[in-house]
Amino acid sequence: MTRRSLAELAAPGHTAIVTQELQGAVVGASAGLRALAEEARDTALPAIGALLPAARAAGVRVVHCLVWRRPDGLGSNHNAKLFALGARGVPLEPDTEATALLPEFGPESGDLVLRRRHGLGPMGGTDLDAVLRNLGVTTVVAVGVSLNVAIPNLVMDAVNAAYDVVVPRDAVAGIPRAYGAAMIENTLSMIATITTTEELLAAWR
Repeated sequence: MTRRSLAELAAPGHTAIVTQELQGAVVGASAGLRALAEEARDTALPAIGALLPAARAAGVRVVHCLVWRRPDGLGSNHNAKLFALGARGVPLEPDTEATALLPEFGPESGDLVLRRRHGLGPMGGTDLDAVLRNLGVTTVVAVGVSLNVAIPNLVMDAVNAAYDVVVPRDAVAGIPRAYGAAMIENTLSMIATITTTEELLAAWR
């Protein structure tokens, strides 16, 4: 297999940034897991804040993936400890600050917003795959949280669906930080192209 440059791999004509759970209940003021929110605010959120305007200006599609659930939990998962913890945390009701995209990230008029009520990641919980294919996307740039669960889930599902995946290491976060770094080095690096925000910005200039 011929190795492509980052500029070729993430060329705007066939690339989308998929943001994961950049919402109030996850990384905002009402975050249920404070440690994760603080970790994300340290590096990942500023990096994403730099990436999104550059992506839009270059013609890269931006798709925001958010999570919500009914107050009674109908239609949402209940088959793992993580879902039980979420149900006891910040309510994820639709049309609230908890489930809204943080305003610093948009959405801008050309962005798409997809919401899921079930599952561990957006590829299986929304029509993300169909939306990306309808946009002519073949490369997904995955950003957001968390490296513990949702980002690996998104990357693996996208790879299984035959997308090329790019992960800017400074635009994703997990806890503890050492675990997030280990996930990137030992798992994601085997299935995705690992890069940095600066390298992506340079490719899109």
